[in-house]
Amino acid sequence: MGNEAADMIKISVRNLVEFILRSGDLDNRTGGRRDTDAMQEGSRIHRKIQKQMGSNYSAEFPLSITVPVTREGIEFELCVEGRADGIINQPEETPSVIIDEIKGVYMELSHLEAPVAVHRAQAMCYAYIYSKLYEHEEIGIRLTYCNLETEVMKYFDENFTFTELETWFMNLTREYGKWAVWQLGWAKIRNESIKTLDFPFAYRMGQKELVTDVYKTIIRDKRLFIEAPTGVGKTISTVYPTIKAMGEGLVSKIFYLTAKTITRTVAEETIQKLVEKGLHMKSVTITAKEKICVLDKPDCNPVSCQRAKGHYDRVNDAVYDLLTKENEISRDLIHSYAQKHMVCPFEMCLDVTTWADNIICDYNYAFDPNVYLRRFFLGDKKNDYVFLIDEAHNLVDRAREMYSAVLYKEQFLKVKRIIKTQNGALSNPYNTPKLEKRLEVCNSDLLKLKRECENCKVIDNITDFVLHLMRLMTEYEEYLTGYKDSEGKEEILSLYMDIRHFLNIYEIYNEKYLTYTDYDDQGEFRIKLLCMDPSDNLNACLDKGKSAVFFSATLLPIQYYKEQLGGREGDYAVYAPSPFLKENRLLMIGSDVSTKYTRRNNEEFEKITEYIAAFTNARKGNYMVFFPSYQMLNQIAELAKDRLNGLVIQKNNMTELEKEEFLEDFTTEPDTSRIGFCVMGGIFSEGIDLKNDRLIGTVIVGTGLPMIGNEKELFRSFYDERNGRGFDYAYLYQGMNKVLQSAGRVIRTMEDKGAILLLDERFRQPQYTGLFPREWFPNLLVNVKSMEAELTNFWNQMDL
Repeated sequence: MGNEAADMIKISVRNLVEFILRSGDLDNRTGGRRDTDAMQEGSRIHRKIQKQMGSNYSAEFPLSITVPVTREGIEFELCVEGRADGIINQPEETPSVIIDEIKGVYMELSHLEAPVAVHRAQAMCYAYIYSKLYEHEEIGIRLTYCNLETEVMKYFDENFTFTELETWFMNLTREYGKWAVWQLGWAKIRNESIKTLDFPFAYRMGQKELVTDVYKTIIRDKRLFIEAPTGVGKTISTVYPTIKAMGEGLVSKIFYLTAKTITRTVAEETIQKLVEKGLHMKSVTITAKEKICVLDKPDCNPVSCQRAKGHYDRVNDAVYDLLTKENEISRDLIHSYAQKHMVCPFEMCLDVTTWADNIICDYNYAFDPNVYLRRFFLGDKKNDYVFLIDEAHNLVDRAREMYSAVLYKEQFLKVKRIIKTQNGALSNPYNTPKLEKRLEVCNSDLLKLKRECENCKVIDNITDFVLHLMRLMTEYEEYLTGYKDSEGKEEILSLYMDIRHFLNIYEIYNEKYLTYTDYDDQGEFRIKLLCMDPSDNLNACLDKGKSAVFFSATLLPIQYYKEQLGGREGDYAVYAPSPFLKENRLLMIGSDVSTKYTRRNNEEFEKITEYIAAFTNARKGNYMVFFPSYQMLNQIAELAKDRLNGLVIQKNNMTELEKEEFLEDFTTEPDTSRIGFCVMGGIFSEGIDLKNDRLIGTVIVGTGLPMIGNEKELFRSFYDERNGRGFDYAYLYQGMNKVLQSAGRVIRTMEDKGAILLLDERFRQPQYTGLFPREWFPNLLVNVKSMEAELTNFWNQMDL
């Protein structure tokens, strides 16, 4: 929960009080009101209130205290630190100093009869620290709650003597003591094991330099972007030096961030390999709630799930039990201890991350404003975290989506109808017509925008709509105060959360955003705050840590990814050389075929089919053919079904079991050929590892360019105006990334041999060849006949 240096533990005021003082049930029925803060710290309302205060008000006042703690015979120092929202100095009054804690909320303040316990505790911590440092015998605290829509404020004032606060604070730190003692003891065990930890493999070509680059990046507090072809050993080359830096006290926590389950598995296996070499490390993987929940469908409240009842009363004991008895923390162990203590396994897993050395998880948990791990990233404090970001090419689109927000007109009508049926029902005493009215106002705003939108329209100003949304949120909070359960629960809470996200994104809206309206594929009207460039938002997250390493086999052009992913002047970029022999790969470009929309006809499809048949007939084995869409895949499959033996086709929305069965057909030493038709950018074009002769060739049909659509065209216009490279940013880079990923399924080990065929004459153009990785040179331009000759020669050479 903090950084350890010698015998000192650091922890923030907020984390301390939330960890020790939490209690009660898990309950999703109040739509997020358990966390009464509606906005992040440092939001607009904080700044506005602070600016309105007089000269006797000190805003964002840093406070820190280090106290000696003795627990279980072990002495250590506990540093508690934070930033008080405000200090009110009133020398002529008693008390002469008041600690101000500001909270922005959507709820109607008449329902708030007392301050939230953890808010009060935060203010009390700051009051103790301030009175200790500045020798005050008496001090006051004030909880300032402000409605974000009306800006009406409500105050709760309370005075304390220094003795009262000291007794309370020492009890708080004493309770935390057992966790701190465990943390110090574990850190010593871990660091001793790291000292003697050697790299677990013989270094491949360029790998030792890569390990050194990562280590230097960390000690210099920089960010590193690595284009590392398959076979370099990206995972171990980034994890190992980061762990070594942790052993030297430079790193307090590692976040291994991924986009897909398969890369999380690789990270787990890498840590396990180091554990087998003597490493002691607490590593935990965050599993999605839907996958780890004990219910068929997550419904976190004491009515639907017995574990939710009193969850917060028991979860700390569950976590402590696990940490003190187990070293390797698996998903099964989380389940086992959660069952033993009758707590939610997902929430328990999140609490385990507080104490873990390494966290393997999806990008969302570090970057997404809806689900990021607040315990690590809330506030402005910089920590000694290192972010290892795997398959980093995926983060650009993922980040743009995380920092965008959309609302559908139909949502408002649907919830309005649901609310209307509840009017006067005993299940909710709140007067629902007020909420109906606010929903109708927002619906009318959207109806007006809809009438002005034929296809897609950029909107310059939505201030009135946002104001109406804020008024709606106040009524929503009123409704949820009395709401427990009813028909339409999911729709009601879903719209609430979508509006809250929309308003939060509007808070950070700047020149790197566009607002537009259009219609989805089903004809539903929507309004979207579209993030055009996520670099500022990612930077805000990355700045909470010490260093970040972005790595991928397809991070080209690297300057584009540096720009989009928060690279700063002075950050590093390296191109790791491929360790594979060039002679083991044959790369060809079909020079007389195209998948341009204007050329998609039977004649062109026949030519593509002819290429595929000749390519796969050259040698018995396993092949994959990647298409730009399911439509083209099916069209070519119809032509090829009688010409290709062993044809298997990727279906849309395959289950995990169907995916596994599909890949099981790609066996070693096959008796007959197996030819898989797949989609570029799909589940088989990235993250699968068919080694040796489980895959000996791939055909890439087309350049992978995304379909033209409203958003893509908005990106094109935005970047044309910004740097004249709209087509590249909107289409080319994303398309070529799919091509590179698909081609990367061949040649996975030093022993692998394989052929790659690119089918589109555009691959000859400089804008495409300029994005080829170094190991793709030299390459051959072929037609069907010359390709057959090249393949015959290549496979004969491989058989020598």
